[in-house]
Amino acid sequence: MLYKYYIISILRFMMRIQIKIIIKLFLLLRYISAIMNNKQIALKFDLLAKLMELHDDNPFKIRSYANAYLSLRKLEGNLSTMPKSELSEIRGVGTAIADKIEELLLTGEMKALKKYQDITPEGVQQMLTIKGLGSKKVKQIWKEMEITTVGELLYACTENRLIKYKGFGEKVQDEIKNRIEYFMDAQGKYLYAHVHLVADDLLGILSDRYPAHQISLCGDVRRMMPEVCGIEIIASMDAEEMDFTILSKSDMDQWVYKDIPVYIYFKDPASFTKELFERSCSESFLSAFDESDLNVADEHTIFKKKGLHFIPSECREFPYIIDKFKESSPNLIRQDHIKGIVHNHSTYSDGLHSLAEMADYVKDKGYEYFVISDHSKSAGYAGGLPEERIFMQWSEIDHLNIQYDGTFKVYKSIESDILTDGSLDYTNDILSQFDLVIASVHSVLNMEQERATSRLIKAIENPYTKILGHPTGRLLLARPGYPIDFKKVIDACAANNVAIELNANPQRLDIDWTWIPYCMERGVIVAINPDAHSKESIHYIRYGCAVARKGGLQTENCLNAKSLLEFENWLNNKM
Repeated sequence: MLYKYYIISILRFMMRIQIKIIIKLFLLLRYISAIMNNKQIALKFDLLAKLMELHDDNPFKIRSYANAYLSLRKLEGNLSTMPKSELSEIRGVGTAIADKIEELLLTGEMKALKKYQDITPEGVQQMLTIKGLGSKKVKQIWKEMEITTVGELLYACTENRLIKYKGFGEKVQDEIKNRIEYFMDAQGKYLYAHVHLVADDLLGILSDRYPAHQISLCGDVRRMMPEVCGIEIIASMDAEEMDFTILSKSDMDQWVYKDIPVYIYFKDPASFTKELFERSCSESFLSAFDESDLNVADEHTIFKKKGLHFIPSECREFPYIIDKFKESSPNLIRQDHIKGIVHNHSTYSDGLHSLAEMADYVKDKGYEYFVISDHSKSAGYAGGLPEERIFMQWSEIDHLNIQYDGTFKVYKSIESDILTDGSLDYTNDILSQFDLVIASVHSVLNMEQERATSRLIKAIENPYTKILGHPTGRLLLARPGYPIDFKKVIDACAANNVAIELNANPQRLDIDWTWIPYCMERGVIVAINPDAHSKESIHYIRYGCAVARKGGLQTENCLNAKSLLEFENWLNNKM
């Protein structure tokens, strides 16, 4: 009996020890899972100080957290292994901040920080992490300009809105724009406009270095998708043959070139064409081809075997496009088809260059006409034109057209704000005197679909509306478009002889190219417009043409592919 008692006692003792060990292991694992390095901990206090400053909180506490950030980011020792007594002795820390460090290490959160994060838009918090954007400027951007996302701020920079506010000159605006572009490019998705030239540069270097091999771009960049994941390249060689010194490695151990992720696919020469084709079209487009169609020497042969003319990679999206390439190549829109530049801004509203500078630049580039469409009076944030400034601009346009003597023409237009009820923000008497009116939504972007759709349709039905501008108001990588019933909107454009804009700004590309086939089916003309706010941004046309081709837009369906005479006839409802 005594023997059994000792055995039971020993077993109970061992169980108690095991439970304690399990508890300690659990706590240790929890602790390890929450470990942050010194920089991460320091940045939490930096963010806390900035958020408190945004909300005009206690200046003393703000300074203490800011000082803690400065001390912690320079610290050599490992904060995660220091006892609380040692933490509190760090200059600029003290007991209260040491408690918050322990809280962070044990839970991964800081209640004081979360309190301010909960009452601050996420986009505003992101602005605070952009180098060069301090709390005071972010507060002004948020509170005065009512901008709440990084993407909206970037677009405001491209439209020169910041320079109208105290402390934001042109130089500051350009600096902010450059910093935002860098920040946005670091978020894992990239605008095609920011990548394609870098991709072409890398491809050129690799092609020159390995002339005996087939090397090509593929994936999103080759398809000219509005948003891309990085640079994708396929090469008919083994990985061991490539010299990777031209590339560098990111913190995530990813190959990069000029800060853009690079993905290289190595294939043997026999499977190169098949792999290139498969990585250069959508899944639905690819489904129209059999495996046997792809085992050929080059892409031209793939299409030839199917009885098709060559289909460019940017057009390999919808299967329906295949039928259009059977008998001949359709007259898809190209940049050199564009005869006039529609939807532009000058210093009359928020453009960088004067009306004359913009017009002369467009004329010198060989275009036949130029449509100036400055913001209307409701767009106070953009220096919208009250009636008296409209009359001043018209007088200048008349003077310019006399100078051009019929060799080039400037048209009087306005980008009239669509108000919440769908009306435009000038009287019919004023609207009737413009050569054309572009109607656009710039405010109250959070309507539900039915109301947003009705709002647009009412504007389309206005007898003076000739073009519906950027229909959804989206900003790629920043803000989704407001919800609308696209078919109803496009049908309304068809019924009222209103063109629909494909805004070529690479941040907009709105209307989305996927709706171009329906526009053509309904006979709606598409205007590829740069929405230019400077001379240089006239060249956004290239990005509009790229995505228009993806949707199969043909030259005859594009408004500004019309010659000056054809454009004039369209304005007068003669075609």
